[in-house]
Amino acid sequence: MNAERNESVIGDGTQRESGPVPTTLPLNHRFVEPERAVKSITDMAIWEKSEAYMEYTGFIATLNEAIKGKPLSVDCKISENVNKVMNMLEKIDNAIEEFPPVEQPQRFGNTAFRDWLAKVKSNTTTLLQEMLDIKFHLAIPEIKVYLEESFGNATRIDYGTGHEMSFVMFLCCLYKIGALLADDNVATVFMIFNKYIKIARRLQKTYRMEPAGSHGVWSLDDYQFIPFIWGSSQLVDQPKIYPPVKFLEDDIIDKFADEYMFLSCIKYIKEVKTGPFAEHSNQLWSISAVGSWLKINQGLIKMYKKEVLAKFPVIQHVLFGSLLPIRRFPISH
Repeated sequence: MNAERNESVIGDGTQRESGPVPTTLPLNHRFVEPERAVKSITDMAIWEKSEAYMEYTGFIATLNEAIKGKPLSVDCKISENVNKVMNMLEKIDNAIEEFPPVEQPQRFGNTAFRDWLAKVKSNTTTLLQEMLDIKFHLAIPEIKVYLEESFGNATRIDYGTGHEMSFVMFLCCLYKIGALLADDNVATVFMIFNKYIKIARRLQKTYRMEPAGSHGVWSLDDYQFIPFIWGSSQLVDQPKIYPPVKFLEDDIIDKFADEYMFLSCIKYIKEVKTGPFAEHSNQLWSISAVGSWLKINQGLIKMYKKEVLAKFPVIQHVLFGSLLPIRRFPISH
């Protein structure tokens, strides 16, 4: 399998931190089913120099730039392919209604989640065939795994930043094969990713999911990270929520949660947690003292690389294929 991966060169190998450029895969490109590759702490150094790492961090940076200073209601291009992804997510969302929580003795981790996820996994190939143009169907066995890993773990009935990462990798793969294009960048965050976050929250509440590998009050949030990155980018140069400490005010949250992902995250935390915000969300409380949203955004990207992408317990579950390969990132001369 590794030999197959090494045969496939994506684009011309000149991709840099700016994120996925529109690439045309070679006609003989061989898709592979993704598998784990970071199996020990020492493998983390391979991950941090890999094409997958550069593609993934570049993708986050590209979309971060695309949405800077924009509210969710901004008029953006909505392509047919974006609408198709949204339709697929709507079907996944609606399936939750078929599996209501069951009566059980333990408070957390409702076992009905396993039935819901099994239903989703049994349908992902069909859903992706409906969503994607036939010319992309060869990619389905590779990209579907990222989608299936996006909603939580069936054994532990938990959800965390690794599952969120899997969905962003799924989006990155859609760009790599050409199903989404640069014109879709804003809609990818404001429509597709925002819909995904709503599904994730619904799953967390419906099935009382445990946080995966939570660090308690010392982590940014029990479940998510990326909506804080992209959400803070939205708030750069936005006078309505300035200085940033205003994001703690209830009237500001109520007024702007539907326009800015960062405030939507704060609203959700306040709904599911009790007690003083400074105690249950210490990191966010500290961030509120930073003087500008640009500094917060830059700081959160650094924090994400350190607290999520550099953590073996998260990265050991990451899957690598031909689109996001573990091979070393080519160095330009």
